Amino acid sequence: MSTVTHPSGERARPGRPAPRPAPSRGLVSRGRELGGRVFNGFSHLFLVVWAVMVIYPLLWVVMSAFKDDSEVIREPLSLIPDELHWDNFTRAWGEGHLGAFFLNTLLVLVGSVFLTMLLGSMAAYVLARYEFPGNRLIYYMFLSGLTLPIYLAAVPLFKGVYNTGIALPLLGPNKHLMLILVYVAWSLSFTVFFMHSFFRTLPDSIAEAAMVDGASHSRLFFSIMLPMAKPGLISIGIFNVLGQWNQWYLPTLLMQSVAGEPKNQVIAQGLIELSVNQGYKSDWSGLFAGVTMAMLPVLIVYIVFQRQVQSGLTAGVSK
Repeated sequence: MSTVTHPSGERARPGRPAPRPAPSRGLVSRGRELGGRVFNGFSHLFLVVWAVMVIYPLLWVVMSAFKDDSEVIREPLSLIPDELHWDNFTRAWGEGHLGAFFLNTLLVLVGSVFLTMLLGSMAAYVLARYEFPGNRLIYYMFLSGLTLPIYLAAVPLFKGVYNTGIALPLLGPNKHLMLILVYVAWSLSFTVFFMHSFFRTLPDSIAEAAMVDGASHSRLFFSIMLPMAKPGLISIGIFNVLGQWNQWYLPTLLMQSVAGEPKNQVIAQGLIELSVNQGYKSDWSGLFAGVTMAMLPVLIVYIVFQRQVQSGLTAGVSK
């Protein structure tokens, strides 16, 4: 009985189909290369669309700050104003009390971010580097703070602040110190969660060497471990600055205006009042100017520290 020889060299027996030739390696590589190009093309297109969606609203707000009210209403989507109205910024800063709002916000932000970073780092370090009964319970209690919407705590929070203010006037409503402590409590959960993961990536050998040389636990933390965690501190610090700068609900709940005066109100509240600071006439140009001035500080901070934020987010993975 005769046999048929396949081009690949393998003989096909009678009653059995001949083996198919193996696909060429060149075809496989060209297919993979084509698929990679298509994927990269879609990725770049998505990034371009995303960049336009992010940049255009910011640019629109900034350019609208130089228009007058009639131009804002007549041509709301145009980017180029007919004339630059610099008086919008002057009116927002003076008549809209934006200068006072800025000062109040900076005062609250400096105190709250400092305490949040200090207390959050200390708690995260102890929970990450020391084993003791109840360690995981305390850690999960901090994490539970991330699951509780702040709106559910509005009534007990306001009632607690009000009652505390009766006994301690410095911690009552409309007080900077009270808002600082509330901000710290609000930001502490995420800070502990983030820094706990970062402290666990630090090497044990350095800490052990320092303890052998006679360093105390407090000196080990402040002189060695905390400087090593600098990328993580910068990242979580930027997140806290952005979150507390843009916070509106807590100040609105706890910092009420008195007789129309800004008093201790922060910038998020000031922007709301800016839109109606002329009675029933909406001051759109002043509002856009105020939003621009409120947006620029945090935008500059992020642009300056963006490399540190990226390195802090990837440090735990790379280590």
